[in-house]
Amino acid sequence: MVDIARSPEVKRKKQIRRIIYGVVALIAIVLITVGVSQLRPAAPGVDRATVWVDTVKRGPMTRQVRGSGILVPENIRWITATTNGRVERLVLRPGASVTPTTVILELSNPDLQQSVMDAQLAFRSAEATFENRKAELQRQLMNEEVGVTTMESQYRQASLTLAANEELYKEKLISELQLKQFRATEQDLKNQLSVARQRLEITKAGMKSQLAPQEAEVNQRRAAHELRLRQLDDLKVKAGMTGVLQVVPVEVGASVNAGAQVARVADPTVLKAELRIAETQTKDIKIGQVAEVDTRNGVVAGKVSRIDPASANGTVGVDITLEGALPPGARPDLSVDGTVLLQKLNDVIFVGRPAFGQEESTITLFKLTPDGEAHRTKVVLGRSSVNTIEIKEGLQPGDQVILSDMSSYDQFDRVKLN
Repeated sequence: MVDIARSPEVKRKKQIRRIIYGVVALIAIVLITVGVSQLRPAAPGVDRATVWVDTVKRGPMTRQVRGSGILVPENIRWITATTNGRVERLVLRPGASVTPTTVILELSNPDLQQSVMDAQLAFRSAEATFENRKAELQRQLMNEEVGVTTMESQYRQASLTLAANEELYKEKLISELQLKQFRATEQDLKNQLSVARQRLEITKAGMKSQLAPQEAEVNQRRAAHELRLRQLDDLKVKAGMTGVLQVVPVEVGASVNAGAQVARVADPTVLKAELRIAETQTKDIKIGQVAEVDTRNGVVAGKVSRIDPASANGTVGVDITLEGALPPGARPDLSVDGTVLLQKLNDVIFVGRPAFGQEESTITLFKLTPDGEAHRTKVVLGRSSVNTIEIKEGLQPGDQVILSDMSSYDQFDRVKLN
């Protein structure tokens, strides 16, 4: 085989083609590198069945807050011991129906029984002293009345004698001196009668004041005796109201002091709901707002009647007075759920409450696009309800958003729904 020598022109053209091919290849590599660098990373896939998607709406929205709690009686009466005693007998146990005069338990107190007898003797003694003093003053009054009567008789007799002697004086049968004596006697008896009458009135008026100390003593002794009798009667502890006996925190043989709680009675026909609501949701709750209580066997209408002034463990106590008929099975300590109506908004943009996001805050949600992806969108929230929340900015009616917890996709701005 014979080698053919190539001309310099051919060699030069071949080198030029190689350079052109190299430049084209280099440009292609650069373009491909730039294009690949500008491509967005692939969106992670999310199973649509595992997320909650809701549609933004426009229209009326009812603002509500919800809490759980129990039913408690409106009328509860703690019964206390009025005196020291020892529990002798438990007549009834919790759950029994009672009336105001129903005896729940019996106490004993020997010292009280002795004090009742002492108080009775003191009362009878004070009564006897009062009656003796009253009889003594009445005798004095009768003596004064007899004196006035005698004086009146003497004065009338003197007046008649004076009148007769004045006639005799006119006929010159007696002297002027004798007439003056008769007149002086009549005037003297008149004065004595006036003094006797005054003394009688003073005696009558003084009887009340003189009897007042003894009467006060009688009243005091009577009150002390009646108090001891009531305390003795209270050893038979009574319900004091119609209802159901709930608690008897003492046992036979236990000693109780005056003022100790020995029983609790409640009226089971009048109940209220005591709810615990998250403190972040109670700023708009007011007395008188309409509420509903779900007993799990029926819903009862009511109104807010009381709000705790302070929170405890992140919740605030709210009492709901029930206005409707209680459903069957409603009883004290029954677990219930309650909803309080805060406000009715007529025309707002709203959506279901997302997993995270409080009212009057800014969050991001994944908004669905027609191509099957969901893009992260900034959303400004407004007023909230139990299941819905107002949209101020970021979404429009008809938009669909993912409300589920998407915190595991915080590093992505878009996801693809499968």
